[in-house]
Amino acid sequence: MKLNRKSYILFYKPYGVLSQFTREAGYLSLADFGPFPKNTYAAGRLDADSEGLLLLTNDNIIKHRITDPKFEHERTYLVQVEGFPVESDIARLQNGVIIGGKRTKPAKVRILTYEPNLPPRTVPIRFRKNIPTSWIKIELLEGRNRQIRKMTAAVDHPTLRLVRTSITFLTIHGLKPGMYREMTLAEIDKLLRLLIIP
Repeated sequence: MKLNRKSYILFYKPYGVLSQFTREAGYLSLADFGPFPKNTYAAGRLDADSEGLLLLTNDNIIKHRITDPKFEHERTYLVQVEGFPVESDIARLQNGVIIGGKRTKPAKVRILTYEPNLPPRTVPIRFRKNIPTSWIKIELLEGRNRQIRKMTAAVDHPTLRLVRTSITFLTIHGLKPGMYREMTLAEIDKLLRLLIIP
């Protein structure tokens, strides 16, 4: 009897693509890329208007461990916001803001003094002549629904562009939007040790 092979794939989700295999409301989905192995799904989500790293796998234990907030695995995002956050804004983001009646967990947040080297977005961000933009880097240990957008809105700096660059030690380095690759055996071993093996 042939055993199902475990698959671990890193995918750079482009803007305007759903983190699922079913198309909805005119959006592209993961089904428009690949082909991916049978029963492979995203471990966690990115909204259609967000970009960056997705881990696709058919390993249900990994999917659970990477998405359950109690395991607190770090995710890193580059975030373009309206205006220029000041230190008090950053402190609020770091210490937690109230979203839906619940405070977000402490986060690592810093202002970038440069524009990150990212591929152009397929749909450019809205340009408002009188409102400048800036970039911040946010590292979270949780992933609530549209959390970063709600966090930056809470400090009056709405998110314009959001790119997840890493999940734990896994990154989008070497990938372009729409590209994917299988994880190496060394990466898989490291991931299993991080998430499962005590």
